[in-house]
Amino acid sequence: MPEPLTRTRLISILNQAVRILLMLATTFLGLLLITFIIGRLVPIDPVLAVVGDKASPQVYEKARIAMGLHLPLWKQFLIYLGNVLTGDFGISVLTANPVIDDILRVFPATFELAVTATVMGILAGIPLGIFSAVKQGSFLDHITRVIGLVGYSLPIFWLGLMALMLLYVRLDLLPGPGRVDLFYEGIVTPVTGILMIDSIVAGEWDIFRNAVYHLILPASLLGYYSMAYLSRMTRSFMIEQLRQEYILTARVKGVKEWKVVWGHALGNCAIPLITVIALSFGSLLEGSVLTETVFAWPGLGLYLTNSLLNADMNAVLGSTIVVGAIFLGVNLFSDFLYKVMDPRAR
Repeated sequence: MPEPLTRTRLISILNQAVRILLMLATTFLGLLLITFIIGRLVPIDPVLAVVGDKASPQVYEKARIAMGLHLPLWKQFLIYLGNVLTGDFGISVLTANPVIDDILRVFPATFELAVTATVMGILAGIPLGIFSAVKQGSFLDHITRVIGLVGYSLPIFWLGLMALMLLYVRLDLLPGPGRVDLFYEGIVTPVTGILMIDSIVAGEWDIFRNAVYHLILPASLLGYYSMAYLSRMTRSFMIEQLRQEYILTARVKGVKEWKVVWGHALGNCAIPLITVIALSFGSLLEGSVLTETVFAWPGLGLYLTNSLLNADMNAVLGSTIVVGAIFLGVNLFSDFLYKVMDPRAR
């Protein structure tokens, strides 16, 4: 029977919720402080980025006052904090749009890429890690560890360039950079921002197939990176569980080996694997910058790269805050699942 919601239990739940909120607020405040300091320390003049280097001193000073840069740093930070909390990241110098609008426009492409890569990593990495742990020391184990080592060692931008050269330029098996061929751009009206879903909603099946073909190569590279990480962690968790006494007891009782491995051992590995998958997903959202640059994928990573190259600090800091907030959200969600699946963590 479930535990009754007594007054003591209710107070405990409220205290835990307050602690979580305080932790999130403190972490987010620290993130904002760091991004603010970075924005002031980088050797880029935000006023010149707006008015240009040929502006007169009078125009420069007016722009500086309008941007609040004449105020003390603590006042600037309070203004910055208030703006961010209301969703105001400033205006992008590169696009002349509000940064938040640009992020909402480009983020679905990054989300689509990261989700696809994470699914690939889970489907390939977890079974490989399980088989590697079960067959520890075998040829399959060595091959799996080598695959993981290569995924960790080779720069992802180099793998992307080599994949484009081989599969696109040489063999013409997959399409090149971009999210879709130029012929199909602008046909589908964005609804969710995820092109595959929007093309299905619009009934444009040719665009859907073209979008899937374009997604295969960059998602496979990021999925390979995710698979290398997940297979390594799964192998480590499984080896630890397979050495436990309850596994020996199950085998002595005559439980079938597949049930021992996939039911007992993997069941106890599922809890730490949730955290690993969440961290992998968060790292893909952040680490897709190089992949999006190589494949001209119009997501948050490419937007951030172009903003850096054009000294668009509003866009750079806004993108950084969004990525940090996503990490906080992913970690909070993984903690929630952790406590749902493991009563001991409640």
